[in-house]
Amino acid sequence: MSDNIFELKKTKFLEQRENNNLADSYNKTHTIEQVAVLKEGTKNVSTAGRIVAMRTMGKILFAHIYDFSGKVQICVRKTEEAPEVFENFVANVSIGDFVGAEGEMFVTKTGELTLRVGSWKLLNKCLRTLPEKYHGIEDIETRYRQRYLDIIMNQESRDVFKKRFEIVKTIRRYLEDSGYVEVETPILQTTPSGALARPFYTHHNALDIECVMRIACETYLKRCIGAGMDKVFEFARSFRNEGISATHLQDFTMLEFYASYWNAETMRTFVEGMMRNLIEKIFGSVKVTLSGNEIDFSGKWPVIEYSDLVKKDSGIDITKYTSRESLAEQIKAKNIRLDDDIESLSWANMVDSLYKKVSRPKLIQPCFLIKYPVEMAPLARRNSKDSNYVDFFQFLVNGVELVKAYSELVDPLDQRERFEEQMQAREHGDDEAMPIDEEYLTAMEHGFPPIAGVGIGIDRLTMILCGCENIKDTILFPLLRPQTQSQEEKTQEKPVE
Repeated sequence: MSDNIFELKKTKFLEQRENNNLADSYNKTHTIEQVAVLKEGTKNVSTAGRIVAMRTMGKILFAHIYDFSGKVQICVRKTEEAPEVFENFVANVSIGDFVGAEGEMFVTKTGELTLRVGSWKLLNKCLRTLPEKYHGIEDIETRYRQRYLDIIMNQESRDVFKKRFEIVKTIRRYLEDSGYVEVETPILQTTPSGALARPFYTHHNALDIECVMRIACETYLKRCIGAGMDKVFEFARSFRNEGISATHLQDFTMLEFYASYWNAETMRTFVEGMMRNLIEKIFGSVKVTLSGNEIDFSGKWPVIEYSDLVKKDSGIDITKYTSRESLAEQIKAKNIRLDDDIESLSWANMVDSLYKKVSRPKLIQPCFLIKYPVEMAPLARRNSKDSNYVDFFQFLVNGVELVKAYSELVDPLDQRERFEEQMQAREHGDDEAMPIDEEYLTAMEHGFPPIAGVGIGIDRLTMILCGCENIKDTILFPLLRPQTQSQEEKTQEKPVE
């Protein structure tokens, strides 16, 4: 937008502000969503929103008034009884301004339900020109950086965020109806725990201590279980100082929930019911199309053993190559190029990277993966029949992991041993390995019941269910680098002609 246009709008705004033409509130009888379904002839309708389109034809003006729920057409006519209603609107209102309007519903000759305005009020001015209405915002970085404009101009973005809100609401209601209690746990912590990840560090000035931002809320939720809360959950903003990709962010929303006296098998049945309920609520069917793939959520979902899957797809039996050196040799011998630097990976991370390279992209239909090596889940319970494995499962759709869950480790002696193994890995350069969490061990030593727990990335779940190409498309305000002057000039929208 040129400086001249901005200054003209600013001058107009200052004049109206000085003349007390800007309201501090407006009494609405209906939201725009409610107005859009009213019957013709409904009187005394009052609503408010942003003007996103406007055209004048002689003594009649049509405009679209918008809020997040949708938009509706309004009509302002020049009448002999009150010509100032029309004249003042034309003189003072521009696209982007917020107005309140009151009147009667009618249907135009073209069949569009419209509010015939009898009175109106200017609520606030828009000083910058909105993007051109027919093309919206096409520049990806502008959409992320100025999400408010993206939502105003792009129906697809509004649909994604409406669906995200519905996903969270549906899951929350399902958990509450199943006896779960929502709790809150600390974001600032003294020990990174609950996942294999690199944390963000910060300093707490008042206590003069080093802190980390949580990488997971797991260990605190399990303390709630130890306190006697049978079923708990949290939609937790979590932070992991790792790489960026189309499916990974450093700050994200993780749902975690835990149930006393359940095991992984019981939880797997619960998750299947919860996810099928979610799909039916969101799409109205259990057969949907996601990113071009026909996905069928009906029936019993297949259960696949992790090591068998990797062996089938890579020819490597990870149960035989249990040191990082021997496994690395096999991967190189098979000429498999991992996406991560193989020399810097621990055995567990190498197995995970191998699986993600050769197996995960092929898992399109809903399925569960089970029987993970114990090294890959340091907080999970060992399998009673084979202590080399943990009672762990993941739920996948469209080549993406949507759910991680397991029977929780409640043996404090075993937990301490695994923390010590993690510390050894940390000393050998694995900065994602967990340090020993003494406060959590103390809680566990006071006794935990049998527990099963689940983690679901809400951003990634929304991404898959909405068919988004990038996880940032599901985040209202993703973190971006500060703009340079040249970037600011690049992201200026075209003025409306």
